Amino acid sequence: MTWVKEKITLYGFNNLTKTLSFNIYDVCYAKSARARKDYLAYIDEQYNSERLTNLLCDVTEMIGATVLNISKQDYDPQGASVNILIAENTLENGQIDESCNQGKFALHRTVGAHLDKSHVTVHTFPESHPENAISTFRVDIDVSTCGEVSPLNTLDYLIGSFDSDIITIDYRVRGFTRDLEGKKCFIDHDIASIQNYIDDKTLTRYDAIDVNVYQSNIFHTKMLIKEIALQNYLFNTDVYELPPKERLHITDNLRREMIEIFSGANIY
Repeated sequence: MTWVKEKITLYGFNNLTKTLSFNIYDVCYAKSARARKDYLAYIDEQYNSERLTNLLCDVTEMIGATVLNISKQDYDPQGASVNILIAENTLENGQIDESCNQGKFALHRTVGAHLDKSHVTVHTFPESHPENAISTFRVDIDVSTCGEVSPLNTLDYLIGSFDSDIITIDYRVRGFTRDLEGKKCFIDHDIASIQNYIDDKTLTRYDAIDVNVYQSNIFHTKMLIKEIALQNYLFNTDVYELPPKERLHITDNLRREMIEIFSGANIY
């Protein structure tokens, strides 16, 4: 459910800054060193510069912006970077500087999309547990907009673009704008929870909690996947190749890893 606030007439430009920041974690069991290496190669292929570019272009379209320039690079042995220059409004060809499409950037394992007053960034971090064969792929995403556009509208799409076992989301509205009478407006839309902007079908798959500071327009939501279908977490291994006791042991290790990430503490 999306909450809607009655639109007010403003004095000048709406300069409220709305920032959506979140981490997505994908957890996997890769028993051997070779399996962990293959998992990293798989992640590199799944989230290469071409796919990340398409993702950022979709986000740009969703917030009503225009792509001016794209620079992308895949690295050896792993990693990718994409940088996109964007304008918030639709521009005619004559308004676009000829220097666009000339930029070349090299931000290792980083994806960035820049708007004239806003930005989108994506960073990826693969990681392995040294003892229990658990590998984790983390994606950090920031969508910051200035004006009437809200980055919350891209939340469902971004969550659905990655395999997400744990999700932590922060949303904050900063600054103020004024109405015609000079009264300050510190937020221009109603929001009780970030969960209001996530599809109900998505929410049913997760346990979710909120920690919100309403008087400061700060909202925080954490989500943990409810069910673990073990086959979905085994890399290059068939669940039926494992004895029942080992299946239970792996499932316990996966759940413990997820709970620690969700809690932000070493609790085991």
